[in-house]
Amino acid sequence: MKRVSFAEFGGPDVLRLTDAEVPDPGPGRIRVAVRAAGVNPVDWRIREGQFQHVRPVVLPAGVGQDAAGVVDEVGAGVSGVEVGDLVFGRGSGTYAEFAVLSAWAPIPEGLTFEEAAGYPSVVETALRVIGQSGVRPGQTLLVSGASGGVGSAVLQIARDRGITVIATAGAANQEYVRGLGALATTYGDGWVERVRGLGRVDAALDLAGAGVIRELVELTGDPRTVVSIADLGAPEHGARFSGVTGDVPAALAEACDLIARGRLSIPVERTYALAEAAAAHIDSQAGHTRGRRVVIV
Repeated sequence: MKRVSFAEFGGPDVLRLTDAEVPDPGPGRIRVAVRAAGVNPVDWRIREGQFQHVRPVVLPAGVGQDAAGVVDEVGAGVSGVEVGDLVFGRGSGTYAEFAVLSAWAPIPEGLTFEEAAGYPSVVETALRVIGQSGVRPGQTLLVSGASGGVGSAVLQIARDRGITVIATAGAANQEYVRGLGALATTYGDGWVERVRGLGRVDAALDLAGAGVIRELVELTGDPRTVVSIADLGAPEHGARFSGVTGDVPAALAEACDLIARGRLSIPVERTYALAEAAAAHIDSQAGHTRGRRVVIV
């Protein structure tokens, strides 16, 4: 089979489309014929070696953790899923023709493979950081970097829970985040005062790693209510860096429920072929995403 892998840490140029053995699912897992793989910032952070102390990988390593596809083989001890079923979920080395998933769910009715591949990690991450921030219904959550995949999920989940959201995003994405129910303002000089003008902030999320942890702590008044998924230096300010995956099966179940109720929809901004994985990473690193980027297999 073909898969994208890297044999050394570095920039997008270390990615290679290589031949590899089809993986064995093993007990408790399934193998899928991948139709689409979600592109997440964690993919290129791992490729650069940023997360070796958090999520160590052995080189050469595959790329990607989210996928949607057709069940190809079911591992020992797995029930409730059969060869031929259409599923989306999370695993490893998903930029490939075949991949092993450790958590999965049936693709919700009405979603394409490309759309479904964009949900697993962003919904799990959104649920995890909302919970870690301690924000409650009736309170206000500030989201820095709100227009990407995780931000899109956070805004919609928060709205479903009765949480007010103030979102910072680029000028081109103001209407997009407002359409997801948020109060919006732009980055740049004076952004802290613009946020204050929109209301009190009870908790804050840093989704972009833009070096704003100190300001987020200032706005909330309590570093324990500030969570980052992108700034490894967040603990230096008393805030939390959230890098450990939570309950993926539960997140997939909640995603299915939200989608079925019409409360969650994450658009696919752009698709790439397997051979264009480096371009997908370059675009992801550039930021300003509206929704998701997906590799088509």
